[in-house]
Amino acid sequence: DITEFLSKELKLQVNADKSAVAKPWERKFLGYSFTRHKESRVKIAAQSVSRFKDKIREMTTRHCSRSINETIHVMTPVLRGWISYFRLTKVKGVLEELDGWIRRKLRCLLWRQWKRVYTRARNLMKAGLTEERAWWSATNQRGAWWNAGASHMNQAFRKGWFDKMGLVSLLECHRQFQC
Repeated sequence: DITEFLSKELKLQVNADKSAVAKPWERKFLGYSFTRHKESRVKIAAQSVSRFKDKIREMTTRHCSRSINETIHVMTPVLRGWISYFRLTKVKGVLEELDGWIRRKLRCLLWRQWKRVYTRARNLMKAGLTEERAWWSATNQRGAWWNAGASHMNQAFRKGWFDKMGLVSLLECHRQFQC
């Protein structure tokens, strides 16, 4: 048995919770995992992505009374730190997905901050929607998360708008590290 050999012969302590014999893509190491392909690539482990999302959820909670600028300012060091740690990843699809998810969380935060139908319609018109579309969107009686992913919010607050606000893109930061 390998465990006996390591503990008796080599005098090493084996942590049974962390130790296992398994395929590389079934395990995680320092937040990384591997893809299940002929040529395996380094990827971010699912647990790491989940913990990162929890941290972002904490920053964008509905009980937090920060403006969108302040929220982005608070998120920036976390985003930069996280992507600099995971700069070795070769799977960029996760980063694209996370970028979109973060923008949707921020749109959701905006929708919740506006609260009233009139405020929502006015702000959507300011962002470039027609009056009819803005009023239709503001009165749809769907939840904040649904509206954050809907076409009217995506049209009003595109990726470029978030770039102007100073939101750090995980994918862009990753590309800078690859140079």
